[in-house]
Amino acid sequence: MTPDRDDRPHAAEFVLGLLDAEARAAAEQRLAADHAFAQEVAAWQEHFAAFDDTADPVAPSDDLWRRIEAGTGAAAPAAAHVPPPGLLHRLWNSLGALRIAALSGLTAALALAVVTAVTVRHAQEVAARKPVYVAILIDDATRQAGAVVNAFADGRVEMIPLVDMAVPTGRSLQVWTLWNREIGPRSVGLLDRARATSLDLERLPTTAADQLFEITLEPSGGSPTGRPTGPILYKGTTARTL
Repeated sequence: MTPDRDDRPHAAEFVLGLLDAEARAAAEQRLAADHAFAQEVAAWQEHFAAFDDTADPVAPSDDLWRRIEAGTGAAAPAAAHVPPPGLLHRLWNSLGALRIAALSGLTAALALAVVTAVTVRHAQEVAARKPVYVAILIDDATRQAGAVVNAFADGRVEMIPLVDMAVPTGRSLQVWTLWNREIGPRSVGLLDRARATSLDLERLPTTAADQLFEITLEPSGGSPTGRPTGPILYKGTTARTL
């Protein structure tokens, strides 16, 4: 028989005398018919035996019993001869309260952990969606915004067009960035039409404030020189987001 998942704590409560009369009677009946439950009971009896073995019997003093009798107003002449409860019994007399306190603390800790994990995950998701730097690319002649470049904390950089950029046959849109004038611009994207795209800055320094991005019109397949050769359609520098 496969033991019920509650048999282990139930067997422990039976061994420690924590069951009420009805539950204890039912447990005693199970001992004879349920081998798995009987094994659980035997295991707990062996486990807790060490506690009683280490407890030295201590008889209450006559003075203690006299004070108890005076406080209750009842005589208890035979009480002095009642053997004191063992350590195991005393321990489990208070175990109910200890278990409630432990479970309450565990529940509170788990609730706090869940709330913290959800809050942290939500904050991480929000941070991942919000760019750290933004550049608005503008046409110098018309002052019209043509595209937005978003740079994220994890290194991702994307460009989102705001207008439909006309691309003649045999030409391409090429996106560039410039973070150091001594090094010069680097190509980070090549498009056959205006569309949202991820820019390739993996081999470049992390995007920073005042970093230039621009879109030029180049021959199909990109600039033959590795530098911008066509007209600049839109450009702008990054600014840190709030």
